[in-house]
Amino acid sequence: MPADTTYLELSEDSGSAHKFYEVTVDGADLTVRYGRIGDRGQVKQSSYTTPDKAASEAAKKIGEKVRKGYAPAVPGVRQRRAVSRREIVSTRSTATTRAPMLWRYKSGSPAFGIFVDDDVCMVGNESGLITTLSHGAEVLQQFRLPDGVKCLVADDDWIYAGCDDGNVYDLSGKVPRLAYRIAADIDIYWLDIHDGVLGVSDSGGGIAAIDHEDEFLWRRQGHGSSAWMVRCDTRAVHHGHSKGVTSYDWRTGQELWNTRTSNVLFGWQEGDSLYAGTGRRQVVQLGKNGVHRRTYECDAPVFSCATAEDGRYVFAGDSSSSIYCFDTSGTRLWKLSTGCGSAYSMQYHDERLYIVTTDGSLSCIDASEAAIQAAVAGTIPEPVDVKAPPRMPAVVPSTTVEVVHDVAGGVVVECVEEGGRLRIRVVSSGYHQDWQVQFPKGIRERGSRYVVTGVREAARGGFYRTYGEVRRLL
Repeated sequence: MPADTTYLELSEDSGSAHKFYEVTVDGADLTVRYGRIGDRGQVKQSSYTTPDKAASEAAKKIGEKVRKGYAPAVPGVRQRRAVSRREIVSTRSTATTRAPMLWRYKSGSPAFGIFVDDDVCMVGNESGLITTLSHGAEVLQQFRLPDGVKCLVADDDWIYAGCDDGNVYDLSGKVPRLAYRIAADIDIYWLDIHDGVLGVSDSGGGIAAIDHEDEFLWRRQGHGSSAWMVRCDTRAVHHGHSKGVTSYDWRTGQELWNTRTSNVLFGWQEGDSLYAGTGRRQVVQLGKNGVHRRTYECDAPVFSCATAEDGRYVFAGDSSSSIYCFDTSGTRLWKLSTGCGSAYSMQYHDERLYIVTTDGSLSCIDASEAAIQAAVAGTIPEPVDVKAPPRMPAVVPSTTVEVVHDVAGGVVVECVEEGGRLRIRVVSSGYHQDWQVQFPKGIRERGSRYVVTGVREAARGGFYRTYGEVRRLL
């Protein structure tokens, strides 16, 4: 008897879902293949004692997906979402002095994603691998996400990875969980987040604000043709594109101001300032009212920039494997060779400059005054090459939860269907029970109740965010 295959797709008009689910019964063997439309996806195989039991399990799985909105489709008709990556040729630095690198971790492929705080350093690369290290260069953990990492961003206590597949994963727990799905027609260049609201820039120069349930607050066509910069704060979404920087009201999308510069390739922000790295070999500082404040001159196109606290130092990385430091007046203090390619992204923390580069390295550079002076004088440390433990398992995004029978001090939330979408509401007393709850996508089931360690009101109000562990309540 020939194998029986059922192929389903879920591709919403909003683009927030763009995935397939395929079930094949071949005698007593059951094969399930699922993933993003246009990709091979993941495969799970099972064997049963009889063909009838395999067919029954297949019918159960298909029914579950149909109830969630999947429908029969023809493979190959819908195409995978577009993916654009910054491609540059990293040339040799003209600086004669190498930066005082303390340690370097080679992630294996070009890397954009970087996150540094008091406790850890993280790098996410184009192969989807996210590695967490201590400041002492010890590898602590690895996540393997389904697609390449665009960026790592923080929002209060939450850390997110934005990926090429349009998914944004919450990395704050023990395992990554899917937090946002970005519309499939957005070819993502960069994203940022503030108080649960995503700002997403795209290859066509567009900009969008997306709420905690993947729904557009607004979407605008920007002034430029491409857009590598988006930075969000309490008032606005700041958008850097091929013609300059534009600021939009985060709630309404109303344009607040537009300032022309040359092609913006990266962006950074401090309390009252924006810093735009440009293709004209400059970092341009703007006030958050759009007024030009200062220009920092480099020797090649600027692909990354960052600042020390309050902008007392401004750092830049160019396409020629050099990094720069300027003081607040715009005076160049130094230019050094990275020794590991051009810096795609960077972050300064506690007198150290962390960069992720075209060769996939996360490099820790001693940016203290004493270390830089010693480097200029010809004395640099021998960097430590950090290697991940060879058998460290790569954790994949989780769609399973522990099942429990009691609340045990947690907060109870419930999954309900409203307007064809699954929403989460708080059931426990003491909360606004009409407010929605931001909650992992892959574990939602209609009618189910969950216990979470806690929920927290979003600073902008109107919804809650979960934090801590999630368990299903029976």
